[in-house]
This record gives sequence, C-alpha cells and structure tokens, in this order.
Amino acid sequence: MSELIRVAKTFIGYAKRPDLYPELGRKIFKNIFNRKSAFRGKEKTAEWAKSKAVSQEVAIENLFGIKMQNFAEIFPSELQESSQKEKDCPIKMGGAGALELIYYSCEFANAKNAVETGVAYGWSSLAALLSLEKRDGTLYSSDMPYLGQDGDQYVGCIVPEKLKKNWKLFRHADKESLPKIFGENGSFDVVHYDSDKSYEGRTWAYNELYKHLRKGGVFLSDDIGDNSAYQDFCEKNSIETSVVEFEGKFVGLFIK
Repeated sequence: MSELIRVAKTFIGYAKRPDLYPELGRKIFKNIFNRKSAFRGKEKTAEWAKSKAVSQEVAIENLFGIKMQNFAEIFPSELQESSQKEKDCPIKMGGAGALELIYYSCEFANAKNAVETGVAYGWSSLAALLSLEKRDGTLYSSDMPYLGQDGDQYVGCIVPEKLKKNWKLFRHADKESLPKIFGENGSFDVVHYDSDKSYEGRTWAYNELYKHLRKGGVFLSDDIGDNSAYQDFCEKNSIETSVVEFEGKFVGLFIK
C-alpha cells in the first residue's frame, strides 16, 4: 500500500508541474519498454571495475599527486553541522559518498566552475563548494524534485548558508537542466555525475558533460557498477580511467 501511495503522490506531483512533463514521458516509456536498462552490462562491468579498483587515498595520490586527508580532519565543524542537519531531516535521501574524491578533484583542477548531477541532502555539493569558495567559484547542480516524498524543500539541506552564494541549483531532470546550465557556462573544471542510473540516461549525460569539460579537468561518476555505461563510454573514447571502491560501490574518475 505504501508503494501505491508513493506512486500516486509522484503522479500528482508531475500533474502539477507541466515543466516536468517531458521527464514524465521518458519515465513512462522506460518503465513500459526499457525496464532492464538500469542493469545492462552489469556483470561485465562488475568484474572490470573490481579488477581496476583502488582506494581513495591511492587514486588521489596517483592522479593528483596529493596526500589525502580525511574530510573529517579538514572540515570537522562543517561535517558535524551537516551531519546533524541530515539527522534532523524528516525524509530519507541518498547519503554522503566519496567526499574526499570530490574535494580533491576541485583542488587539483583549481576549479572555478563545477557541475554536478544529483544533489539529495547535498553532501557532494558541500565537498565541491568547500573548495570552490576559496576561488569564489560556482557549483551548478542539476536535481529532479522529490515528487513522491514532498521533499523539495529539503534538497541540499545540509549545505551551510555561507556557501549558497557560490551555488546554482536547477530543479529539473538532466535533459532539461544541463542545457540551461551549459547556456550559462560552457566550460567546466570538474564534472560529477550521480543522477539517472539507466544506461541510456548515463550515456547521454556522459557525452554532454564530457564535451563541456575543459582539457585537464576532472570527470567523476558514482555507482559505475550499476551497468556498463561508464565502461563503454571510456572504451569508446579511449579514456584510461581510474576506479575507486568506496563502501561496496565503484566510482570512476579521470583527467581529460
């Protein structure tokens, strides 16, 4: 029954937002005709990612020439404050990921402009913004409204007020948000993907983000073991990627 209520809330949420109808159409098509795309090539990529995987520390030192410090050591007060905000949040969203990878990617790239897809509580946003604020840079974020949870007002809730002047949040699906973001800024120092998990969604976004990543910039993607989209993208473009295993999942990253 709870699942039916969630689906009903989601549909009503879409009905109230004509600007989200294109994404609703894509979801209906995917659920009817392409339900297996989230797992396409999963077994192949699971073995590939496992064979290449290293720790965050090793990847950061090998790629960036930086000795990693834990996020909690660098930003103890920010981490404590944001952790409390997550505990106080009345809805459940995705938790913190590999924060050090995101932070050090921005540090290495001397980033002034970064783009991410997927926000949830805002942990990845926090990691990027703590680097970007040093150079008065800007983080552009794409995130779909949480229509089934009435949780729009909580997206990015752990990001401190002092950092929001460096943050632009676009509340549509990637296919609507990213063209708007690229219309404001055409070149980025760091890109971070963590949204649509389908094979087709990833493939489309990877290509768009890659085109707008400057040479020498850093590309990151979470959850690359879900399907083979990231592996196929790297092989198609002759990209030598690093893979990090973090909390049982895999993150892909490379320097363009």
